[in-house]
Amino acid sequence: MEIMTNHGFRKTVKYLRALFFISLIGMICMFILIMGVLGYAKILGAPPLAVPQSTLFFADDGTLIGETNNGQKRYWAKLDDISPDLVNATISIEDKSFFTHHGFDYKRVAGAILADMKAMAKVQGASTITQQYARNLFLEHDKTWKRKLLEAFYTIRLEMNYSKKQILEGYLNTIYYGNGAYGVEAASQYYFGKPASKLTLSEASMLAGIPKGPGIYSPLSSMEKAKDRQNIILQSMVKNGYISKTKAEQAVSQPLQVTGEHPAKKVKVAPYFQDAVKNALKNQLHLDDRTIALGGLKVYTTLDVKQQEAAEREASKYVSDSSKIQIGLVAMDPKNGQVKAMVGGRDYQKSPFNRAVQAVRQPGSTIKPLLYYAALENGFTPSSTMRSEYTTFQIDDGKSEYTPHNFNNKYADGEITLAQALAVSDNIFAVKTHLFLGEDTLIKTAKRFGISTKMEQVPSLALGTSGVRVIDMANAYSLLANGGKKVTPTLITKVEDYNGNVIFESTEVSKQVLDPAKAFVLTQMMTGVFDPKLNGYARVTGSTIIDTLTRPYAGKSGSTETDSWMIGYSPQLVTAVWAGYDSGNKPLEAAPEKTYAKNVWAHFMEEALDGKPVKSFKPPKEGVIGVYIDPANGKLATKDCPVRRFTYFETGTEPTDYCTEHIHDDHDKPQTKPNQDKKVPWYKRIFPW
Repeated sequence: MEIMTNHGFRKTVKYLRALFFISLIGMICMFILIMGVLGYAKILGAPPLAVPQSTLFFADDGTLIGETNNGQKRYWAKLDDISPDLVNATISIEDKSFFTHHGFDYKRVAGAILADMKAMAKVQGASTITQQYARNLFLEHDKTWKRKLLEAFYTIRLEMNYSKKQILEGYLNTIYYGNGAYGVEAASQYYFGKPASKLTLSEASMLAGIPKGPGIYSPLSSMEKAKDRQNIILQSMVKNGYISKTKAEQAVSQPLQVTGEHPAKKVKVAPYFQDAVKNALKNQLHLDDRTIALGGLKVYTTLDVKQQEAAEREASKYVSDSSKIQIGLVAMDPKNGQVKAMVGGRDYQKSPFNRAVQAVRQPGSTIKPLLYYAALENGFTPSSTMRSEYTTFQIDDGKSEYTPHNFNNKYADGEITLAQALAVSDNIFAVKTHLFLGEDTLIKTAKRFGISTKMEQVPSLALGTSGVRVIDMANAYSLLANGGKKVTPTLITKVEDYNGNVIFESTEVSKQVLDPAKAFVLTQMMTGVFDPKLNGYARVTGSTIIDTLTRPYAGKSGSTETDSWMIGYSPQLVTAVWAGYDSGNKPLEAAPEKTYAKNVWAHFMEEALDGKPVKSFKPPKEGVIGVYIDPANGKLATKDCPVRRFTYFETGTEPTDYCTEHIHDDHDKPQTKPNQDKKVPWYKRIFPW
């Protein structure tokens, strides 16, 4: 019996010894495995934290005007910009040991196992915030061993390479709160209509309860269950020392106003403009489509919300609902080229085609200011005269003919000045000037003004028969408005990535490309479009909208059979408006259709500038001189002239002859013109017509 006992004892010792060595080997292997995993995790380094986020677009005053939308709302908020109550509520209910563990809460795991064993079901979770963040970033939410192992591995990598604050910030910005809202900022905006930094304790504690089951604990699904969950969270905050019992009682009893609407759904500002901004991000900043859509960018634009609303309102007001005519409008700040308003069509939902930047249409007489700038460079002045009469031009050494017509076939049948020709939009004067300068001169000048479309070297180019874009014409007139400095249409002032790093910022480059004196002389001539003193055989082309205007403007209208334009500016704002049918072959026949562009322009300019100081066009400090002339003949006006208009010239080019047509003798009879007035005009020595 004793022998058998000793034998059994020895067997037991051997068994225990073997078990010890097996356990030791297992522990060593486990240690090696863990060290291997840690070493491998260290070699791999920090896992990327980039997650899909909505790109946000802001107006020039910081107002949110839109965002990219793929069915999910994802914004990024810095930890310092999140309500401390929401941070504390989340930690308290999700992972109270977050700041002390290294990714895994072993006590919580053991407690969860025991709870599950007692209930014979999965009743308690044990995932830490880091584990949940790893799952949100890199993994699907399926319940498999593979996913669990990968989750543990990514948890280790996160804890090894990022601070607790970085992990907490990332978690709060990626967790799902239901209704397409990912992250605390999107959730706060959706449920309470405010940024996450402004949440109250009551709001924060309710929001913190939603991720456990967005379909169950959302206040929009069940306010009763949401309040029960809120109370549990507040009690946990009391237990963990974040708040007092009194504050918890106050928070749970506080009534809440739940909005249940994403702010971007309310924002339907300037859809054509936003499309143009996205196009600029792609083609000018060379960002790919995914970065633009899901990169979490903050794009700060040049849009003025007030002016944009005015543009849309006036376009809607002055174009008949029954008409299929379309509108294109661009308003720019001439000092820097910043686009302040854009209308690309009458209904974005029906047609997202942007007529302000994509359509190429004939500009008609709005091209004439560019022609006449070239004329000023070649010796013309506001008082230069030519004959306006029905004319057939012999082209290509007489091989072909070209016969332009004035509006309604009206002609002066006599001499008119350049200033008056521009004001009444005389086509004969324009074609004569164009042919005199050489047909390539206007093409070269248009390029200097930033016109990018191709122009045909033909006599009719002077009347705007080669297509242009609305935005390019607004830009061209900006050069005149700002005294000849080059600007480029600008839609974006700054772009930040999801971390707040500035990846683009626009810079103003002021380069003088036009002569300031000539630019001002032309601008002052263009004010004549609204000045009845320049009425002649026809009224000035802006006569129908003069009564609408309350401040100084310069501008030019234009029309073809299919296109109607009005482009003009004050010192603060340039606006180009086009109206026509999308089909370039359909003519504008009804009288109201031909007035849309002018009416929209005039009323928009007045509304857009309402409240801003009334500014006049200031002449440059040197290079110009102003004198009174008789607008009918361009000579210096006398006290006897019935109409006297103050007109600027480049210094040294102003007229020296006085008007003698209105001087009366003692018998009150008009005198005969001096012989020199009957000399053959200079152009007769050049043109055979």
